[in-house]
Amino acid sequence: MALNNIRLEVMQTVEKSVQGFIEKYLIPVEEIWQPTDLLPNLQDESGFEDVHQIREEAKELGYDFWVVLVADMVTEEALPTYESWLMDMEGVEQHGAQRGEQNGWAKWVRHWTGEENRHGDTLNKYLYLSGRVDMKEIEKTTQHLINDGFDIGTGRDPYRNFIYTSFQELATNISHKRVGQLAKKKGNKMLSKMCNIIAGDEMRHYMAYREFVKTIFEHDPSEMMLAFHDMMKKKIVMPAQFIRESGDDIAAAFENFSNAAQRLGVYTTYDYIDILKKLNDYWEIDKMRALTDEAEKARDYLMALPDRMIRIADRISIPQDQHKFKWVEANGVV
Repeated sequence: MALNNIRLEVMQTVEKSVQGFIEKYLIPVEEIWQPTDLLPNLQDESGFEDVHQIREEAKELGYDFWVVLVADMVTEEALPTYESWLMDMEGVEQHGAQRGEQNGWAKWVRHWTGEENRHGDTLNKYLYLSGRVDMKEIEKTTQHLINDGFDIGTGRDPYRNFIYTSFQELATNISHKRVGQLAKKKGNKMLSKMCNIIAGDEMRHYMAYREFVKTIFEHDPSEMMLAFHDMMKKKIVMPAQFIRESGDDIAAAFENFSNAAQRLGVYTTYDYIDILKKLNDYWEIDKMRALTDEAEKARDYLMALPDRMIRIADRISIPQDQHKFKWVEANGVV
């Protein structure tokens, strides 16, 4: 959909603050951690001892854990899809052609991508060193996910895109943090540290995107409310919704991964509901005034939605049977 003049003006207005958002929520390259800070240094003899430690500690982690860690890593590795999607938003000028300068939104997307790129790289190397998964099958899954692309229901609309990223960045924070907690319980301090540090990045990104939305609410409350309503009515889909194993059906793989995550308590329906509550509270949806009649109805829907979803969630049972993924089963992990 093409933006109307008001929405484009809002994007241009908020863009003036983007450099401040970059300085507040992102970390300069020379200061931020890199994967090599968390992984064995193979230029040093002690690095091979660290690899041995990884392989020994990995034996303590169960089947569902590996399924979730692999899917989390593959989701992070599909970064090219996410960058191209954000770069295609209305209001993002990739080369600053219209105003003779670098577009602030394009700069944000590039810098955000640079931070996100380290996550998949770190987890990929850990999985390779662990010796507990079939890396070739995982690599095929990653390539399929990038090839297949995704449709998250936002179109090119930045309002809907920023609702999605606000929600999704907090969801990934929760997932990585919980995986780290499970690893720590099994005595795997190295993996726990990786996941917790990655979760910290995701929290910063969440805080930035929710601030984008808050600022847009100040300038265009009714349209922002309608965008929020539309995204929640359609439901926020996960970036890995089209994840699949080589030669297999798309939907089945994601559903089986999701079931494993719910069994572990890594990311559940109740987490989804809690994120919605947090966004409602932070954006002060209940206090929004001067809305159009349609936007007021949208606000009322959003305020009532968490309780409605809890009633539904209470009736849902999670399958306990473990799907045998090609990523993991070849190594006999139980």
